[in-house]
Amino acid sequence: MRGTWIIETEGLRKVFGDRVAVADLTLQVAEGEAFGFLGPNGAGKTTALKMLLGLIRPTAGTGWVLGRPLGDRHARRAIGFLPEGFAFPDWLTAEEILWFHGRLAGVDPHRLRRRIPELLERVGLAAEARRPFRTFSKGMRQRLGLAQAFLHEPRLVFLDEPTSGLDPAGRILVRDFLREQKARGVTIFLNSHLLSEVERVCDRVAFIKAGIVVETMDLRAGEAATLVLQLGRIPPDLEAELQAWGDVLARADNRLTLRLAPGRRPADLARWIVGQGLDLEAMIPQRLSLEEMFLQVVGMEMG
Repeated sequence: MRGTWIIETEGLRKVFGDRVAVADLTLQVAEGEAFGFLGPNGAGKTTALKMLLGLIRPTAGTGWVLGRPLGDRHARRAIGFLPEGFAFPDWLTAEEILWFHGRLAGVDPHRLRRRIPELLERVGLAAEARRPFRTFSKGMRQRLGLAQAFLHEPRLVFLDEPTSGLDPAGRILVRDFLREQKARGVTIFLNSHLLSEVERVCDRVAFIKAGIVVETMDLRAGEAATLVLQLGRIPPDLEAELQAWGDVLARADNRLTLRLAPGRRPADLARWIVGQGLDLEAMIPQRLSLEEMFLQVVGMEMG
């Protein structure tokens, strides 16, 4: 058994021939949190997800999920998964699909008879329980896939683009459902291009670029304040000195935008600036959107 993290990896690497798909996957996910996994197309997200699930073996590095090595059978029993572009047998009904997957997961039949109606009701498909899957819209299919991922009451669920194809009402339903599951203590590992949804659901996010986790951020209130500093003048060496306080994100005239490092307080920074003999005319707190954070960390790369 391993540590207190529900997911922990150190230097996971995957190479296909001459191509490095994941160069260095090093991250930690706490039990009960919603964790977003973000990056441009081709950054290695899908390959990383498959390694965490034990579907492919890493070329190098180590990892543990639910305290066990990657791919461990005992850990898999407590994991749910909704892949992107999944497919169910289209002749089966929603009810039959969930029954089939529930029995594969080893759920007791008596429990399934209660669990399936509960989940179909929660994802807005109770009235469609006996409709064939082939008649479902994209949004209905996505919601059924979500129900399948949580059917066996897993401790950890991996979701790959769970709101793909959903209209605004469907996204709200899924968002509320995920929040409920997190409140019950389920850990959610979420990969999505809809950053506004990630921002509403997740506690922390990791940014992956060119197969490397380049930054992890806490989205909860009060963490990592971003400040706009208006100064009377900016000495040539000030930006370098501010690196001890955090990351300088932008400069325009006598304004600097600074993201404070964890543990640093705006009041202490203000005292330090004045102590340098500088005029601090304004200190304006800002909260960047996740989209703005993404662009600052990852850039404008397109896949």
